[in-house]
Amino acid sequence: MLLGAPLVALLALLAPAPAAADAPVVLGGGSGIVVNGESLCTLTTIGHDSAGRLIGFTSAHCGGPGAVVAAEGAEAAGVLGTMVAGNEGLDYAVIEFDPAKVTPTNNVRGFQIDGLGPDPVFGDVACKLGRTTGYSCGVTWGPGQDPGTIVNQVCGQPGDSGAPVTVNNRLVGMIHGAFSDELPTCVVKFVPLHTPAVTMSFNTQLADITAKNRPGTGFVPIG
Repeated sequence: MLLGAPLVALLALLAPAPAAADAPVVLGGGSGIVVNGESLCTLTTIGHDSAGRLIGFTSAHCGGPGAVVAAEGAEAAGVLGTMVAGNEGLDYAVIEFDPAKVTPTNNVRGFQIDGLGPDPVFGDVACKLGRTTGYSCGVTWGPGQDPGTIVNQVCGQPGDSGAPVTVNNRLVGMIHGAFSDELPTCVVKFVPLHTPAVTMSFNTQLADITAKNRPGTGFVPIG
C-alpha cells in the first residue's frame, strides 16, 4: 500500500533523530590525561610525525606500550589514544591518538607551545604547565646527573609527570620528577622555596625515537 505525502511527512517528524557524533576532545601540552583508567599524568605536546600520525607524549612511568589514554574531565569520550612506544631510561611514552576523536591545540589555558627549542642552559627561564600544580616558572640550573636530564627551578607534584617545559614558548622538555625530597615540591604560600624539578630533554628523547625509527619520528608540534 502506498502512503500519501502528508502521512510520510508525519512519520518523518515522529522518527527519532540520528544520534549526533561526540565532538572531538581538545588536547594539547599541559592537558590532564588518564592512563589505563587510573593513572593521572600530563600530556607533553601533540602534533604529527613524518608518517602523518597524530602523536602525543608523556612520561614512561605513567604507562607503557599498549596502555590506553583518555582525557581528564572527558572520560565519557572513552579511549582517545594508545601508547605505542616508550623508553623507561629516558622516561618517554609515545601516544598515537585517534584523529577522529581528538582536536590538537598548541595552547592550553594560555600556555603556548610554538615549536621546539634547544636544550636550555644555565640562567634560561623555563616554564611548565602541569595538571596538578598548574603554571610555574624558574631558572635553569644546568644538566642533571643522569643522561638527558636538565634541572629547572619549576615545581611539580604527582600528576605533573610529562608536563611540558618551555623556554620562550619553545618546548624543551617534560617533567620527570623532583630533584630532592628534602624540600617542598612547590611554592608554599608566599615563600618561593621548593626543590627544583628534573626535566627530561625533549631533543634527547626525539633523537632516541628517530634512531629506533619508532612512531613519533619526525615529530612536529601542532601549530
